[in-house]
Amino acid sequence: MDYKVIDIDDVPITDLSEIEEVPPDLDIRPVGDQLGLSEMRVTVWYFDPNEEIQYHAHREQEELYFVLEGQFSLKLGRSGEEEFADAGPGTFWVAKPEVGHGHRYVGEDEGIVLSIGAPPVEDPGLDPHSID
Repeated sequence: MDYKVIDIDDVPITDLSEIEEVPPDLDIRPVGDQLGLSEMRVTVWYFDPNEEIQYHAHREQEELYFVLEGQFSLKLGRSGEEEFADAGPGTFWVAKPEVGHGHRYVGEDEGIVLSIGAPPVEDPGLDPHSID
């Protein structure tokens, strides 16, 4: 089939803490897997207060983020050029390949972020300080 329609509630939650080689210990809904995507990765991430995705980069993948719920503190930029920004519902941000990015949930309830990455590489993230 060339198309598929799903409801977010039909995508099972994956607890990343149960997958030893995959940090961080967050809950996700792997929407792209459920849709059968092959050219991009689409994930909905769920954050409790102070949970974060640490500052990292990807060699090939470009990532787009969109805040659905909550308030986040972002760390963005190449090593030595990092900047910090605030992001709330309706905020987009992007990290190109080899550009460092990370975010911490600073709200009080649950934070939710949609991420889209392409190409869908199996890259757990690189230390931006080690990229020339």
